[in-house]
Amino acid sequence: MADSNSQDGSSQHRFNPYGRPNRRGDDRFDRGRRGGGGGGHRGRGNNKGGDGGGGGRKNWFKMSVPYGKKYDKDWLITALQNICSMPFTPVHYHVEGNRAEFFIDDSTTANALFKVSRKITDKEGYKQCMAKRFDGSQQALDLNNIRIDPDLVSQNIDVTLNRKNSMRAVIKIIEENIPELVCLNLSNNKLFRLDDLSELVNKVPNLKTLNLSHNELKTERELDRIKGLKLVELWLERNPLCDYFKDQASYIRSVCAQDGWVGNGRLLTVCCEIVGWVGNGRLLTVITFSPRYYSVYDSGDRQPLLDAYHDGATFSLSMPFTMQNPSSLGDYHKDSRNLKKLKDPTTRFRLLKHTRLNVVAFLSELPKTQHDTASLIVDVNTFTVIEGKSRDSVRAFCRVFVTVPAGGTSLCIVNDELFVRNATTEEIRRAFVAPAPTPSSSPVPTLSAPQQEMLSAFSLKSGMNLEWSQKCLQDNEWDFNRAGQVFTDLKVNNSLFYSVNIPRFKSSS
Repeated sequence: MADSNSQDGSSQHRFNPYGRPNRRGDDRFDRGRRGGGGGGHRGRGNNKGGDGGGGGRKNWFKMSVPYGKKYDKDWLITALQNICSMPFTPVHYHVEGNRAEFFIDDSTTANALFKVSRKITDKEGYKQCMAKRFDGSQQALDLNNIRIDPDLVSQNIDVTLNRKNSMRAVIKIIEENIPELVCLNLSNNKLFRLDDLSELVNKVPNLKTLNLSHNELKTERELDRIKGLKLVELWLERNPLCDYFKDQASYIRSVCAQDGWVGNGRLLTVCCEIVGWVGNGRLLTVITFSPRYYSVYDSGDRQPLLDAYHDGATFSLSMPFTMQNPSSLGDYHKDSRNLKKLKDPTTRFRLLKHTRLNVVAFLSELPKTQHDTASLIVDVNTFTVIEGKSRDSVRAFCRVFVTVPAGGTSLCIVNDELFVRNATTEEIRRAFVAPAPTPSSSPVPTLSAPQQEMLSAFSLKSGMNLEWSQKCLQDNEWDFNRAGQVFTDLKVNNSLFYSVNIPRFKSSS
């Protein structure tokens, strides 16, 4: 801002917006703007309605719009006039670098304009970006980490969804263009409160899935703002609020019951990553993975295990450090990578097998085994540990699998640690003892390895337990496709009474 408020009538320091600019004009405006506007002589009080004293001279205020160069002049001025509480007439509109600049001759109007800073959004830029991220077939909008979207960054458009004006602009666009939205992903946007999302309740009534993962929500009370939504799926992974719960039950009670998402015919699936949590689907995958793995491992040909390992998998074998007769473990001993015993870095590295080809090749060289599947104990935590006994002069072992999802519901091993030791006398006595048969009117046939593998796969796909999956396969003479079709037909026709009677899984044809 340039100040023309001199008392001697001299025009020496007056700024003429149509003339040559004063070198000190910008600096004085900045000082005046930081002080709330009104010129460099704020304490004189001789301004009347924005007009200065001394012969009707005026104070001029320069208004600057960062990156205003890319906007049409008429659009920009109209947008400012629509939101500003005071009418104004811009003087000497021009472009300086990337900025659009003009002058105002009234302090009240200048202050009103200053107050609308960051309250105008470029909705066209927003719309183009959101259109690119919208999946019409799923009615899903992915706004994950939108603030670094390349298209927005290239146009210098700032979309920060934890600011009220940005979030309201996005919700307005959703309301006007895709009110039938079903899935909304707002992950990775540094949201620390959900006040503005309350507008979704009335404006997006069909919303079923909301992803708020990787944000900064610190308490479940924030969810009160959106409890009017009829959600069936809510993602809250990697939010600080997840750290306050020790188990899934307490989390569900706190989030669902408090926020009204249980009852009224609604069932909410809440996804929150907490150490030690394992969903039912993942647990079922691990439980069925282990028998299938050892079925192949004991088959004599271990090459099919290639499908179970990640390309960058690693494997290590170790044995107890203090053993009275290490040679009793035969071929296992020479490849043991016990770090308490091995001090040479080169040997340590050599005994660590890298890549799935080397891992499976090494496994194929190990002695043939027959595992006592009845003795397997599977612990599912942030990693998977399997303990049990295998028939090879009866060894006890502990095996740690580190796995990652491999598409669908399958798993892929990225790290495998096998610990082998001699079994104790008691373990040898209990090994490979057939469990007492349950009373039955008909003998229970022993399943072959292919049937066991088919049973595990069918249980995984159908969601039924192993007993009912086996019955379904037996009723359909172990025809996997026919059993699957029969199960699907019965499920569609609501003919499965899980808690009353064991159903017949034969086709009516």
